[in-house]
Amino acid sequence: MVTSAAQLRESLDAIALLEPGFVAAIHRVGYPEPRVRAPGYETLLRTIVGQQVSVASAAAVWRKLEAELGLGCAPQALLARDHDALRACGLSRQKQGYARSLAELVVSGALDLHALPADDEEAIAQLVRIKGIGRWSAEIYLLFAEGRPDIWPAGDLAVQIEIGRILGLPDRPSEALTRTLAERWSPHRGAAAIMAWHHYNTEVL
Repeated sequence: MVTSAAQLRESLDAIALLEPGFVAAIHRVGYPEPRVRAPGYETLLRTIVGQQVSVASAAAVWRKLEAELGLGCAPQALLARDHDALRACGLSRQKQGYARSLAELVVSGALDLHALPADDEEAIAQLVRIKGIGRWSAEIYLLFAEGRPDIWPAGDLAVQIEIGRILGLPDRPSEALTRTLAERWSPHRGAAAIMAWHHYNTEVL
């Protein structure tokens, strides 16, 4: 799990034994704080609402949705509203389709977000059945909401950039190379991703 600072440190120390670049990175920017989100429907709906908009805009839409649907924006309430009601809250037609897809899968029982398969790839396959949730979003959900320790979002641009910097590579590694480079860090790759984002966001003189 990567849901506590102690677990993150333990995992990063294990990687540092294999990769001197991580030793130097930890000295430069320190250990990252854990990023924890509540598992379940609400977190995935927030993910959909927040796609391709600023944090402030997403928060404003969420406030309007909760005013319309109630706290947590229950799936039954969302499905009961028509297009115009959701558009008035700031949800585009496309995002309404995504939100309804999530709500329908949850209400029907076709997707149980509290009993996803233990195998990471099988869990990702379940999540990408939701319209608008691709592999990256599924990986982020499993890492932050379920604390799965070996999730490795190799397609994330910031992860690629910072792993390249941490390892001293001349160029940003491709997704395939980023995936290959991290194989020997298993089962601690989730911590490596969190460290990469921490490194990306920290300015060091």
